[in-house]
Amino acid sequence: MLTKIILPAVLVAFLGGCVSQGTYNQEVQQADTLAAQNKTYQALTAQLQSEIKADQVRIKQLQGQLTVTLIDEILFASGSAEMHASGRATLEKIVGTLQQATGKRITVRGYTDNEPIGAALRARYPSNWELSTARSSDVVRFLQAKGIDPVRLEAAGYGAYQPVAPNTTAAGRKENRRIEIVLTDMKF
Repeated sequence: MLTKIILPAVLVAFLGGCVSQGTYNQEVQQADTLAAQNKTYQALTAQLQSEIKADQVRIKQLQGQLTVTLIDEILFASGSAEMHASGRATLEKIVGTLQQATGKRITVRGYTDNEPIGAALRARYPSNWELSTARSSDVVRFLQAKGIDPVRLEAAGYGAYQPVAPNTTAAGRKENRRIEIVLTDMKF
């Protein structure tokens, strides 16, 4: 009688620990995705080591996204939407890693502080919306010219409307003038 009770209990406990093949495959895929993202994170961190030390670049992983934040002065002169030589050299360091991150969408997000566009630039960039979008578009064009599939690229401009610091100080405004390169899974 005791065997009749124990055997089913052992079977239920054993089978309760099993997962379906679909669940197992999904877990393996998530682990592979995380491993690939970690590899990309490590490569970008190594390639941009001097910029990270100079606090011009920050890299973070969060919720399946990998974000490279570049303070705008590393890429652009004030009021300009055309990358200067050192900005192109900085991006050149990571092009190979971005190319190898297959299956990832690369969204380039432009941000500004809340200072109005100066009179000399207002004809070309009526507001910070246009300036932030022009900057992100310039980065996207550069990445495409370096061989990254344009299907994977996206440009977005947010102007001054998503600050990461108060715009009440020069240091805060500097934090808000940035470009983010965000890698996420492609949705087909």
